[in-house]
Amino acid sequence: MIQSDRPVDGDELEQAAHQETEPTPGGVVIGEDGLARTPWAYGDPLLLEYYDTEWGLPVTDEAGVFERLSLEGFQAGLSWLTILRKRERFREVFKGFDPEAVAAFDDADVERLLQDPGIIRHRGKIEACIGNAQATIALRTEGGLPDFIWSFRPERTPRPVTVDEVPTTGPESVALSKALKKLGFRFVGPTTMYALMEAIGMVDTHLVDSHRRGASGIWPD
Repeated sequence: MIQSDRPVDGDELEQAAHQETEPTPGGVVIGEDGLARTPWAYGDPLLLEYYDTEWGLPVTDEAGVFERLSLEGFQAGLSWLTILRKRERFREVFKGFDPEAVAAFDDADVERLLQDPGIIRHRGKIEACIGNAQATIALRTEGGLPDFIWSFRPERTPRPVTVDEVPTTGPESVALSKALKKLGFRFVGPTTMYALMEAIGMVDTHLVDSHRRGASGIWPD
């Protein structure tokens, strides 16, 4: 997910402190443009753009879901801003997150990627991405990765008023994590899967007073 309590580094916190924003009792922050957003949307223009234009909108195509699954795995232990800053390079070296292209990567590709400062140089995460691409291809015989993941969509979505009310996991993300692991996927823990569910619109954890609440068109605001 990019979730409302994403870990942030000191630079992000310092930048956020200098934003001309105004907190409200409901937990949202009013930006300079007068729009209410969850606090993590501030601190960097990339975060603001991502929040306003991408996060929480439905993603149902294979490459799109695989990309977000992969980036959530690479984000583990890091701030989401770090991933956003490196996302275009990730897309370049992982061939647009085309599962077939990534599944064909070999040991030489892994070593090449480990030398690329434009991405997260973590052998385990790189190898997991390649393995997950292979598992994604295998899932095509059972309807495909998007349908499989979306089958774990909960019947209800949270309605958080404050950041503290935003879940970081849930029964569905736990079940999804277990199911994916059985299929050979890695770096798909329950928290990471809840983050994915938020990112692709399976749940709506925009704060209730945010101007983006209900933007997915899936959940009533």
